[in-house]
Amino acid sequence: MEGTGPGHVLSGTESMNTMESSLQRPNDTVTTPEPPRPLAAALVMAVALCLATSLVHVLLVFLHVAPPNQISQYYSRQINAWIYPLFEQNWQLFAPDPESVTRQISARTTRTSPDGTTQIGEWFDLTAVDDSDVKHNIFPSHTTQNMLRRAWTSYLELHGTDDKPHSARALMLQRYLRNLATERITAHQSGTFQAVQLRVITRPIAAPTTPGAPHPATPTAVDTRYLPWWKVTPHGN
Repeated sequence: MEGTGPGHVLSGTESMNTMESSLQRPNDTVTTPEPPRPLAAALVMAVALCLATSLVHVLLVFLHVAPPNQISQYYSRQINAWIYPLFEQNWQLFAPDPESVTRQISARTTRTSPDGTTQIGEWFDLTAVDDSDVKHNIFPSHTTQNMLRRAWTSYLELHGTDDKPHSARALMLQRYLRNLATERITAHQSGTFQAVQLRVITRPIAAPTTPGAPHPATPTAVDTRYLPWWKVTPHGN
């Protein structure tokens, strides 16, 4: 037949029809490549892990703030290990308890020199570090304001005047306070040390006086408390 040989040249109309038919082929559609299967599986696992962690966190916080029940009492050890000290809950947002005292928490270190003598460093004001980070800061960090203060008040609640831990939580808070002081000293001072000691100076806040009223004659008492030396792994540079 005419026009079927290999040398046949298509006319203009035939060329256009051939091009349109080739463009309409379903096999030539552009498809989005699927992500690799290992990457997709890792993404699914990460999402599932985040959801599971969130659910466990909400459940443990709920059991912590809920009235005492058999479940919270039976799993109290696991609940406290998760909540303290980072996720502690209280009702001070709705019924705040204003501070009646100010506390200045300082720390000093000790090291052993090459000749075997013990050298004690100067007191380093940990509270002043927090105050300097908050002062003139429009958006101060909530952690900076409360980390050291809450660490000390929690320690004081469980130890009282006795610095010996009588429970697992008391021991945990003691180590937390020790590690907090160690990290801040290491960040602001040079040199290695093997032990750390804290000093807490508590000053009562004077009650407000009315204009023209005489100031109290007796000065407010200042309490100074020295904590025992706590050994640490060698820190510093």
